[in-house]
Amino acid sequence: MTLLEALILGIIQGITEFLPVSSSGHLQIGAAILGIESTDNLLFTIIVHGATVLSTLIVFWKEVLSIFKGLFKFKLNEETKLVLYIIISMIPVGIVGVFFESNLEAFFDGQIIFVGAMLMLTGFLLLATNFLKAKNASGNLSYTKASIIGIAQAIAVLPGISRSGATIATGLILGVDKEKATRFSFLMVIPPILGATLLKVIDLIEQPIVHSQISNAALAVGFIAALGFGILACRWMISIVKKGSLVYFAYYCFAISILTLTSQFI
Repeated sequence: MTLLEALILGIIQGITEFLPVSSSGHLQIGAAILGIESTDNLLFTIIVHGATVLSTLIVFWKEVLSIFKGLFKFKLNEETKLVLYIIISMIPVGIVGVFFESNLEAFFDGQIIFVGAMLMLTGFLLLATNFLKAKNASGNLSYTKASIIGIAQAIAVLPGISRSGATIATGLILGVDKEKATRFSFLMVIPPILGATLLKVIDLIEQPIVHSQISNAALAVGFIAALGFGILACRWMISIVKKGSLVYFAYYCFAISILTLTSQFI
């Protein structure tokens, strides 16, 4: 992997992790276009996902600090409820991660046609936010809503389905306030990504890449690019949801889906 390829993939990860267009799908498409081997992707994936977690913590540092302060009051308050909602939302993706992730990765890795189809599905989900309760969402989170949003996050393990798009759109459709749905979407992903990254690190330790094509410089470039663009994309996404502009990303997903599917038959 060259420095330019690392920069491009880092930017893709940083932007698409937070925008509702599927980071996993775009990374697979980008890796396929650049001709990067999947064995090299594991180490790079660990690095750039770590960068996007850090960007989330940077953007939401006040909220994270408030959560910890609230927890140490040892009573049922808003911060404690939020932690409980996050824990509930983690159960579906935890089950998928523990029992099915390796099978899913083996089955869908490099399947660009499947990625294109799932991007189409993401587009329809985002389009749905223009209807139902999503248009004037103003409600609060609940244990039931947190669990349903968690199921959406678990389904988003499939490459091509946007995690942020699926969780935010589901929250809006359930009638959750736009700002609360966005904040919850970004905070709820921190523990699963940290857990998934840890599992990948364990895999890397157990089966080290002997002849990796990725230099330390390329890893550093990818990390910095994902971190910087992740911060920008996270803040931009918050603003986008407030303005109710998710429908434009639906059109983008449709366009990329059509281009991706078309490219596989030409």
